Amino acid sequence: MTFADLGLSEDLLKAVSEAGYTEPTDIQREAIPPILMMKDIIGIAQTGTGKTASFVLPMIDIMASGRRRALMPRSLILAPTRELAAQVAENFEKYGKNHDLKLALLIGGVQMGDQVKALNDGVDVLIATPGRLMDLFERGKILLNGCELLVIDEADRMLDMGFIPDIEFICSKLPEARQTMLFSATMPPPIEKLAKKFLNNPKRIEVSRAATTNKDITAFKVPVKARQKRDTLRWLLENDHVETAIIFSNRKTTVRELNKSLQSYGFRSGEIHGDMDQSNRLKELERFKQGEINILVASDVAARGLDVKGVSHVFNFDTPWHPDDYVHRIGRTGRAGAKGRAFTLVAEEDAEAIANVEKLTGAEVPVFGKKDVRVDLVDTAAEPKPAREDKPERAAKPKRSPTPDTDAEAKPKRARKKRDDDEAPREKPARKARAKSEGRQQRGDDGGSVPAGEWNGPRPGFLDISAT
Repeated sequence: MTFADLGLSEDLLKAVSEAGYTEPTDIQREAIPPILMMKDIIGIAQTGTGKTASFVLPMIDIMASGRRRALMPRSLILAPTRELAAQVAENFEKYGKNHDLKLALLIGGVQMGDQVKALNDGVDVLIATPGRLMDLFERGKILLNGCELLVIDEADRMLDMGFIPDIEFICSKLPEARQTMLFSATMPPPIEKLAKKFLNNPKRIEVSRAATTNKDITAFKVPVKARQKRDTLRWLLENDHVETAIIFSNRKTTVRELNKSLQSYGFRSGEIHGDMDQSNRLKELERFKQGEINILVASDVAARGLDVKGVSHVFNFDTPWHPDDYVHRIGRTGRAGAKGRAFTLVAEEDAEAIANVEKLTGAEVPVFGKKDVRVDLVDTAAEPKPAREDKPERAAKPKRSPTPDTDAEAKPKRARKKRDDDEAPREKPARKARAKSEGRQQRGDDGGSVPAGEWNGPRPGFLDISAT
């Protein structure tokens, strides 16, 4: 089947062809025809399977006819993060270049002036994060009673970030006679309840089992002592033939310090997290996409919606607190049929978190061993790569000086920050734990003292590959 078989217009097919696509993915093949027939849709698919294009393409043809009015967008797409909203906008610009459609992007972290001006001029497609949309609605800068079509993208992420009350309020202000589409990688009960409340006899499309991982991704867990995580990560970056990689951490403070540490060892790395303003976040993403840097250290703000071609590896420096995030994190690699590799560094205190991940996905994550090092890209005829000049041999490595790279001595400032509209509550630093003389203690990555956890089941031992 080709895109021409789905009922799309000639102008749209031309744009799709020029973008280099010929055959639709499973979710696109199943979703586009009923959307063109104005049916409500529930779409469930793994990350990286083309969910965005599955609603962007038919929306372009649907919105092609009609008249736009000031302050009254004709359609609305709600996205949980700025990055995902920006990516949806890029899709509209790429595929809608042969159509006379006007879109506006309402996201936090930027001035409202240009956004309000765009609304005053009238827009066909409004792409927004809930926080900024609610802000402008309460100021009387936008009217929602002319919206003919609503898309709720990454609905499960909306739930995690606490946006469901905002979504319900927004839906209550939209006209009842509308087309509604809900897309998500997982369908927890609260999202099912939301769908029943606001969708009218929806067609359910599920192209893969919810909470499954991409078959093109080879995933491992690496049991390691907490204070050896950085050495282990650097070893993997140097020995697994990493081309481009995203490294995820649970805490924003860890993101900043880990990026600084990698740069001090000569890696071309950058960072992205919720405390950065939008212009700097976009700048870092552009550097990563253009190849100026090949390693991006990120918080979960980049776990969904970040679509960068050719990401060969994903590393979970911290096991995610919420198991759903594991699926989305590693889904940044292995996209569009490419192969990818994912590593999760598991310390003793991560035992419960990794067990929850395996329970959700229904499969045990295999333990990484040296035999699993990727060698498929090695040129056996080539000379061996010389040792890094900026790093001494491990056997002769002197005792570390007290720098932020030493976990036990790093004490980042704990500044309380107001949650941005796309920063999930889970990214707040964990509660400080005070040392107790009667219990075993272990230093955490953020410099605080946290109680050591216990493995559920037999103790697997630790794979110390840092001395390799």
